[in-house]
Amino acid sequence: MSREARVMRALGSAQTGVPVPRVLADCQDSALPGAPFYLMEFVAGLILRDGAGAAALDAAAARRATESLVATQAALHTLDPASIGLADLGRHGAYVLRQLARWRKQVESAAVRELPLLGRIHEALAARVPDEAAPPSLVHGDYRLDNVVLGPDHRLRAVLDWELCTIGDPIADFYWSLLYWAEPGDELAVLPDPPTRQPQFPLRAELEERYAELTGFRLDGREFYLAFSWWKQACIVEGVYARLLRGAGGGMRGASPERAAARVERELAMAAALAL
Repeated sequence: MSREARVMRALGSAQTGVPVPRVLADCQDSALPGAPFYLMEFVAGLILRDGAGAAALDAAAARRATESLVATQAALHTLDPASIGLADLGRHGAYVLRQLARWRKQVESAAVRELPLLGRIHEALAARVPDEAAPPSLVHGDYRLDNVVLGPDHRLRAVLDWELCTIGDPIADFYWSLLYWAEPGDELAVLPDPPTRQPQFPLRAELEERYAELTGFRLDGREFYLAFSWWKQACIVEGVYARLLRGAGGGMRGASPERAAARVERELAMAAALAL
């Protein structure tokens, strides 16, 4: 709670180009409500969660939302964390290697089944992590349309859900976001009903071009970062599968263990096609 509040306070304290809700209170005394908490302002607007919500947008509105989304992420990724007091938010450098180690450890600690393909992809990715083409920056960790609020003009009014924010490789963060940008005709999408499958939204190639233009970053490692993103997604869903087997909530809206397990295998196949 305090980490998320700290990030939003820092981003809101300066002209960063990253709109966030104003933090109204931040209480770390768990004796008061029973747990630490923070209170942020309510930001009225539109959150695009699914195809039905996006269907009402015309092509001009969808483009404004897309351009605003990319521009805001570019602003975040080119912001010096030290300039707003967040240089100590996370470790600098070797972000992807640390992520690879972390998520493989998560899967192995659950130990619910053998996944040799997951290990093979991990080894292939770890052996050819690209040199970081951009300075370490603030990375949101879950940046996508359903985590932002759009105003009446369909431009971003606030970015939400900062609990995963850290210091990392901005290009890895961009491609992780791009994984959620499904297109018409995609055989597999991360979200169950992605708003960007509506035909009025620009395609991923346009987002890549605009992001590179705004940041000045080279996007030479496209296949690597997409493979890494699908592999990481498979690791996350494997965790869902393990929780479902134990009878706990899984995070896939009531999916069966069998469905979650099959999902992992499809995502690993996507990663393998790019990495092996």
